[in-house]
Amino acid sequence: MGYIYRLIYGLTAMLFVSAAAAQEEDWPQFRGPDRNGISKETKWNPKALSAGAKIIWKANVGLGWSTVSISGDKLLTMGNENNQDSVIALNVKDGKQVWKHSYDCKAGDYPGPRATPTIDGQQVYALSQDGRLLSLDLKTGKVKWEKNVIAEFGVKNAKWNLSGSPVVQGELLVINAGEHGLALNKQTGAKVWTSGEGPGGYACPVVYNNGNVECLAVFGRDAVFGVELKSGRKLWSSPWETEYDVNAADPIVEGGKLFISSGYKKGCTLLDVTGEAPKTLWVNKIMRNHFSSSVLVNGHLFGADGNTGSGSLKCLDFATGSEKWSHELGFSSMMAAGDYLVVLNEKGDLFIVKASPAGYEEMSSAKDLLAKRCWTSPVLCRGIIYCRNDKGNIVAVDVRQ
Repeated sequence: MGYIYRLIYGLTAMLFVSAAAAQEEDWPQFRGPDRNGISKETKWNPKALSAGAKIIWKANVGLGWSTVSISGDKLLTMGNENNQDSVIALNVKDGKQVWKHSYDCKAGDYPGPRATPTIDGQQVYALSQDGRLLSLDLKTGKVKWEKNVIAEFGVKNAKWNLSGSPVVQGELLVINAGEHGLALNKQTGAKVWTSGEGPGGYACPVVYNNGNVECLAVFGRDAVFGVELKSGRKLWSSPWETEYDVNAADPIVEGGKLFISSGYKKGCTLLDVTGEAPKTLWVNKIMRNHFSSSVLVNGHLFGADGNTGSGSLKCLDFATGSEKWSHELGFSSMMAAGDYLVVLNEKGDLFIVKASPAGYEEMSSAKDLLAKRCWTSPVLCRGIIYCRNDKGNIVAVDVRQ
């Protein structure tokens, strides 16, 4: 009996490990599995671009700024063509279309969708810039439910339209709409709570815990808010006014500290959010994230300082806000994997950079991978880097070991 018990226990443990490993291989939402722009992936080669980019497939998905989400053999993204938005599923191996769900939506200024689809199990959640929120079947693309949050819940659209990707937490589906967010039941689309008409900000809500309470950090139009996830109750707010009301880079929360950053010469700050009201720990103008979110690696922030058209890649000490280094790459978007950054600048150049406070250290790079404008963050998943430009051209670059 002891042998049988140990065998069953061992097999069960292996199944759990295998399931966890498979889950880590996916990139199911904007900013990845942990919504922080960081991958746990290690089986890739940071020097792979030294001999030139090995492109394994290309595809076009229409105008827009949506990056990619990946689950199993499917890659999800969004695009606009002839004033129709589409949520599109591609095969990750060859980029061929698996399914496509389209609906009328004007392309608008800076044309195309801003948000990225969110995959939760076998469901896909997608948000259009004009407020259409969809729940789709991952396998078929069939609509499960559909809401227009502007028409049905009375929220105002932002000047440059709804942009933050949907966030799933438990049974709730949360978006940055209204003053400090809006939550629906993810199964039915029924309203759980709202926060007035808004308009809101452009960033994604970020989940964090304060003691035993699940909270949201919502970067609104002119402030950052602490919100009780379950009820939508506003716990606190901290003013953060920017030119054109553009608060677009996702907040970063770590150890009870919250980092926000905005462009248009505004700057950044670190807040202690463990109490009833936030306390400012430091504030400066060294890091000014226009809409490209920073990443936090080993106690250091890495991000793009400056608005579109120019900018530098910078490293700051998270605790103090002091600058460690700066390197001109132009305006860029990024993610991190292990001790490295994957950086795509707006000209379409791809860089692999050491995520170290010691100084800028480039491991490899590939120039002119895509035509300008590349404002969408790259995604590394299972040894492939996916990059996109505003015209909807996607390239899959092999960086496997």
